[in-house]
Formats: sequence, C-alpha cells, structure tokens
Amino acid sequence: MSEENRQTIARLYSAMDAHDGDSMAACYAPDARFEDPVFGPLSGEQAGDMWRMLTSRSKDLRVELAEHHSDGDRGTARWIARYTFGPTGRKVTNDIRASFRFGEGLIAEHTDQFSFYRWARQALGPMGLLLGWAPPLRLALRRRALEDLATFSRKQGTGTA
Repeated sequence: MSEENRQTIARLYSAMDAHDGDSMAACYAPDARFEDPVFGPLSGEQAGDMWRMLTSRSKDLRVELAEHHSDGDRGTARWIARYTFGPTGRKVTNDIRASFRFGEGLIAEHTDQFSFYRWARQALGPMGLLLGWAPPLRLALRRRALEDLATFSRKQGTGTA
C-alpha cells in the first residue's frame, strides 16, 4: 500500500505541473479534507475545485516534487511551486511541505504548510512585506480565495464551496 500511496503523491504533483486539475481531483477521496495557510480547511469537492481553479488560472505554473515518502496510510512531500501571482503579476517561488493520510489508494487528508509571510512578501510586494505577518491580511486573502472558489465551483456546476 505504501508504494501505491507514493505513486498517488507523484501523480498529484505531475498533474499539477501539467495544469491538469481534473487529474489532481481524481487523486482525492470524495470526502477528503484539505488545508493550507491561504484557503484554510476545505472538504469534499472543494479540494478538487480548488486545484481545478488554480491550474486553470496560472499559465506559467511549474511544480517540482523535490521529495516524497509514504509509510502505511501516511505520506509526506516537499514540493516547490513557481508561478506568477495573478492579482499583482509578481513572481512567486513557494517551498511547501505536505502531509497526507490515505484511504483505499486515495488522499483522505492533505495539509500543506508554508511560510505565509514569505509567500505574502513575494506575491504582494511591499504590502506583503509590511503586513504579511498580520492576521487581518491573512483573513482578507482567505475570504477572497474562498469567494473565488465559490464562484468557480458554481460555474463548474459543483457549487460546493
């Protein structure tokens, strides 16, 4: 089972690098849970829709799966995303640590961790440098990300966000 889960991790990030949100979504169990510093907690179809939205928007997204491991029903990965943040046009390199729990060969839980402050400095420039540490900025960005996800989901017909 560990090798199957390791292959699922590799398939997830290969699909992201190919801008294939549908293939990414297929790596998740229907009731999967996802969480990261920008979107916060998501569940069910929200995770798949988030990846569909992000891969469809970022024309220059490049993903490197630096390392990944699996042991039993748990797994980890370190992946690096390079892209242009659309709202500001600024280049971002985000080094992310992921942890997974699997069920029946699919991702049941996925948590991404990265420095929000480092990300905000790159994505938002001077505003991120000054306010990237402040909870109000994080909350405002999360609200916007979730609004964008809800709009995307409605257009896709899932309406789950």
